[in-house]
Amino acid sequence: MLSRILLAPLLLLLAACQSIHVERDFDATRDFAAYRSWSWQEPALQYQPDDPRIKSDLTEQRIRDAVAQELDQRGLRPAQGGMAADLKVQAWLIVDERQDQVSTNYGGYWGGYWGGYWGGPAFNETRTVEYKVATIQVDLFDGKDGKLVWRGSAEQIMRQSPPSPSEREAAIRQTVAKVIAQYPPR
Repeated sequence: MLSRILLAPLLLLLAACQSIHVERDFDATRDFAAYRSWSWQEPALQYQPDDPRIKSDLTEQRIRDAVAQELDQRGLRPAQGGMAADLKVQAWLIVDERQDQVSTNYGGYWGGYWGGYWGGPAFNETRTVEYKVATIQVDLFDGKDGKLVWRGSAEQIMRQSPPSPSEREAAIRQTVAKVIAQYPPR
């Protein structure tokens, strides 16, 4: 019973650590109801940094499929051969290296019922933690004037161990769904 009680907060903590931070921006002067079709603006997917460990045809196809599925769910259809699209779509996969400083205080205690110092010597330990953050960004450009009309992005801390192909696909689909869930702007 005690193990179940301790397991629940641990699972909640792990879920909070894997949260996805989503942002969006858009041109408020545009009539988004007028956009009905889309096509890819080549290169459809750009990588930053341009690192062969990140860049992959498999990743590109997963992101393309996820974006196409989400746009379709919002009523945007791929432009038929030869027809000009209302929107041009471009995606980015950005991987940043970040650092955090974590300080931990050990020992010592001052005060108490009788006043004075109680406990052992106090000391602080500060560590630098390095981690990677992956961002998927989707840009929508007006098909006529080529200007950016909508941008959505989501960033998430990457796990240390590489995920399996099915986990990668699920993570990409989930992240793209959260990004494009904010389209069209309300």
